[in-house]
Amino acid sequence: MSAALPPWLFCFHHAGAGTSAFAQWQAVLGDTAEVVPILLPGRGTRVREARITDPVELVAEIEALVGPMADERPYLVYGHSLGGLAAYTFARTRCAAGLRPPERVVVGAVQPPHLRSPVLRSAHLPDLELLFLLVGFGALPLEALHHEELWRRRVLPALRDDLKLGEALCVTETSPAHPLDAPILAVGGSRDPIAPLSGMAEWARYAPGGFELRTVPGDHFFVRRPAIAELLRDVVAGLPATHRRESSAV
Repeated sequence: MSAALPPWLFCFHHAGAGTSAFAQWQAVLGDTAEVVPILLPGRGTRVREARITDPVELVAEIEALVGPMADERPYLVYGHSLGGLAAYTFARTRCAAGLRPPERVVVGAVQPPHLRSPVLRSAHLPDLELLFLLVGFGALPLEALHHEELWRRRVLPALRDDLKLGEALCVTETSPAHPLDAPILAVGGSRDPIAPLSGMAEWARYAPGGFELRTVPGDHFFVRRPAIAELLRDVVAGLPATHRRESSAV
């Protein structure tokens, strides 16, 4: 008996976060794709591991986690905010190495590398200035200023390291030696002050393989709402059937 294998959907979380934002995605996507959230070191069950701030180390980590899976069958990548830069860099590096490219690179809520937002340029600010900036952009709740010592101890160290990684990814990817050999879908939130649609549109210059810009309702954290998962379900369903590999089972 033959059964079509669904493609993988590798999901990369935003700065200061883990994989919880993708917890309900499999229920939305059903059997159109198999959702694989990527948990980076320094959070969740990997909290005791050193956080990554170097792009080369990041790509090696991701390749070790999902590289064999990506060679096994078709896959897409979705990255939100910092995760969008990670997803793009992983995909482009695979293409440069002659490895299997993704069917789509979907970047959400992040401007392309040459348009670093003020948030991605803030990693070296003093704690209080960083808190004010993040609250001002809606990246942290107002509560962070009312309990600043607690947030300094528990939140800022991991968030600062992630911002350092994001800034390093921008520097690395502004003029990549090898372009991405896969279409890019950029998804922006309708009320996102960090990644406005005008900036999201400039991902087109990184996409010689094709580009599309879509909008979903919400602010910078629209990843927590169902619209983006529903959009990805439609994207996967619209892939040519030839992009799905068959497996035989008795």
